[in-house]
Amino acid sequence: MKHVLSIVAAAGILMLVGNTAAEAKGCIKGAVVGGVAGHFLHRHTLLGAAAGCIIGHHMAHKKEQERKAAAAKAKQQQAHAH
Repeated sequence: MKHVLSIVAAAGILMLVGNTAAEAKGCIKGAVVGGVAGHFLHRHTLLGAAAGCIIGHHMAHKKEQERKAAAAKAKQQQAHAH
């Protein structure tokens, strides 16, 4: 339980500081979720946090790519409408 509280406290501090790098998108939230899950699954808190960070970053990158594709499609449709 101490590890979970440590990870949650560290994540809270990092969230207060703000996003310092674009590469960190999704990592903090993923690390918190993964750390908690890892803690309850055979006490692999750090491994869960690392995996959560990687997955969270991947999902944030995927979401950003989808947002850019939708914006490009909307722009293209708007250009054809005029």
